[in-house]
Amino acid sequence: MVIVWSIPARQDLRFIHQYIANDSKRYAKCVVENIITEVEKLLEFPRLRRVVPEISEENVREITIYSYRIMYEIIEDTIL
Repeated sequence: MVIVWSIPARQDLRFIHQYIANDSKRYAKCVVENIITEVEKLLEFPRLRRVVPEISEENVREITIYSYRIMYEIIEDTIL
């Protein structure tokens, strides 16, 4: 299993960091690291998270952390 981050997802992480860093660089780093850690847990349990309700496809799921929603799709041995 491998995780592939899209370009927009990488940009979103940077924007999240920049936004939070306006108040606290330390907390911004912590939030981004926690998001990445949650996503990396998918390597062991990709189907652990819930199916996205409005899409209702078994391979499209979501993680919620803080006020963020991370949607991902499982295609064979790849998490996008």
